[in-house]
Amino acid sequence: MYKWRESALMLNAHATVLPGGAKAYRVHGWGVDAAHYDNPVHKHSCVEICYVMEGVGTYMDNDVDYPLRAGTFFCSKPGVPHQIRSRTGLQLLHVAFELDEQQASQEETDAYLQLTEEAEVCIHDADTAATAALWRALLIPQQVEQALPASQLPVAAGLLLSSFYSLFVRAALPQPQPVRSSTHLLQQAKRYIRDNLDTDVSQAQVAGYLHLSPRHLSRLFAEGIGESYSGFVRRERISRAAYLLKHSDLSIQQIAIQSGFGSVHAFTRAFTREKQQPPGRFRGE
Repeated sequence: MYKWRESALMLNAHATVLPGGAKAYRVHGWGVDAAHYDNPVHKHSCVEICYVMEGVGTYMDNDVDYPLRAGTFFCSKPGVPHQIRSRTGLQLLHVAFELDEQQASQEETDAYLQLTEEAEVCIHDADTAATAALWRALLIPQQVEQALPASQLPVAAGLLLSSFYSLFVRAALPQPQPVRSSTHLLQQAKRYIRDNLDTDVSQAQVAGYLHLSPRHLSRLFAEGIGESYSGFVRRERISRAAYLLKHSDLSIQQIAIQSGFGSVHAFTRAFTREKQQPPGRFRGE
């Protein structure tokens, strides 16, 4: 599925010096092992993150054993004795890195310290995590033409390292539920209305599209722009019609339809009230 040796060579050649915010990290080396068996008990002066793509085994960290299986991420913290054991071999990805204190901001320093002090040792069943997708994207697939260009590897690698913090430090915390802000909902409503003026943009229709009550939608407009829902729709219809009158050869009837007015009579009456002149005179006919 992947070119293991070539992937390791590519990463170690092109993804040890990272751009942007990730430049605060010094990468010591990337590992891409098709079959990783036992290694001796040892420790690092930096952080090492590993990702088990396939296989089973055991990870010992400070004399505590953790089971390894496909989809497991584990974190080796600085100075902590650890060991990987597997009788059948693991498809294992790993990267060792540390913070460059001269390049790091206070925020980056705090994040790295949290990783070294508070990180979960093992995260299981994380194949669908963004971190897993980012790491797999760094590898060279059998169809080489589908690989990321070498020039893009540093950016992608930087994103991967940044993702370790949220995966390991916050993994045990409940994930916040997405909240749709009033501003975002109002923008969605306004965009829907503008995109669909020639169809049904009644308050009930738009509220249903946004999964809101009509009363809630009305309050969004009143509090957000100080205008009623119907007033906003009427203004948008007139604005659309005025643009078409000046920038198209459409007939008055066609413009009335595209602007969402039920008839030429309704269009003419509303346009004249707003612009103080009928559509034909506004166009210059």
